[in-house]
Amino acid sequence: MKKIKFPFGKPILDNKEYSTVTRVLKSNILVHGSVSKRFENSFKEYTNSKEAISVSSCTAGMHLTYFSLGIKKGDEVIVPAQTHISTAHAVELTGAKPVFVDCILETGNIDISKIEKKINKRTKAIAIVHFLGIPVDIFKIKKIAKKHNLFILEDCALAIGAKYNNKHVGTIGDVGIFSFYPVKHFTTGEGGMIITNNKKLAKKLRLLKAFGVNKIFSERKRGIYNSDHLGFNYRMSEIHAAIGLEQLKKLKIFLKKRNLNFQTYLNNIQKRKNIEILKSNDDSLKNSHYCISIVLKNKLATLRDKINKEINNMGIGTSIYYPQPVPRMNYYKKRYGYLKKEYTNAEIISDNSIAFPVGPHLKKREVVNICKIVNKIIGNFDE
Repeated sequence: MKKIKFPFGKPILDNKEYSTVTRVLKSNILVHGSVSKRFENSFKEYTNSKEAISVSSCTAGMHLTYFSLGIKKGDEVIVPAQTHISTAHAVELTGAKPVFVDCILETGNIDISKIEKKINKRTKAIAIVHFLGIPVDIFKIKKIAKKHNLFILEDCALAIGAKYNNKHVGTIGDVGIFSFYPVKHFTTGEGGMIITNNKKLAKKLRLLKAFGVNKIFSERKRGIYNSDHLGFNYRMSEIHAAIGLEQLKKLKIFLKKRNLNFQTYLNNIQKRKNIEILKSNDDSLKNSHYCISIVLKNKLATLRDKINKEINNMGIGTSIYYPQPVPRMNYYKKRYGYLKKEYTNAEIISDNSIAFPVGPHLKKREVVNICKIVNKIIGNFDE
């Protein structure tokens, strides 16, 4: 296997990040400082949300949100079958049950037409995922949620910069939660952000992310504080926030390059009857272009792993989003059983797709080169 020349993802850091981290280290204030607050304010401004709460990861943010709502054993939350396992784990960790819904083949997003069939008196919330940065038609889901008095959590882990009707994802439901893992649109090393327009909920989230103590660090006198609530240590450090502040300044450029690379794939991947590309043709949706995922059909579908291996052998980093429908993962399969017919589309995308990099670490000519290699390899299998 060749060394990976074109990695699937790569954080882009320079002296701006290095120097700002150094300043934080020299300040000796590594938690509870002003940097995380500035990062929250900048993120709030970028997404046009009223509140932003930094957390240690997107998963922590989802779990914290459900915990803050009092979701518990005996409750249920609607969850897409086609997502990262953390979307379900965040529900499971509260003691509640994730109830899975299949996706649609065009985008990989949750099949809205199947949501109401899964709702019952135990249902408390709907978790939606903007799959690969393609926005869900969330206004349709809002109508369902309003009808049944349900909370909407938007998992925006792959969707910073994505918009629906010019509204940033995460601002349309009750909360939106983002990830800053190293291969995401921008990174803090590790970390996440919750946004909401609900000030009361935001206040509770801030309280519970730091042990539930009744005074933030700057309010304490002689180190005295009390705790009125059970809480977690889900805080983001000043070091992570400092990286995030600089990365957020570059996001506009990062997104522009991702869009260019995505379009380059569309223009250069050879059109074949045995290939589909996950994307939306709805002009009201603005994709954040986390990656580009092709779905292999018919005879190519059975050869996915061989094709993927050949592509990797040519130095191209790929990924699979996601390698299993979550309800087919061993933990959930053993716990709740698995009805194959319930998740037909999720299985097709998981078992037959290959995701390619579009990040700003790639130049347009490199994407064109990737396409030439991919076209040749797939062509050899599709003869």
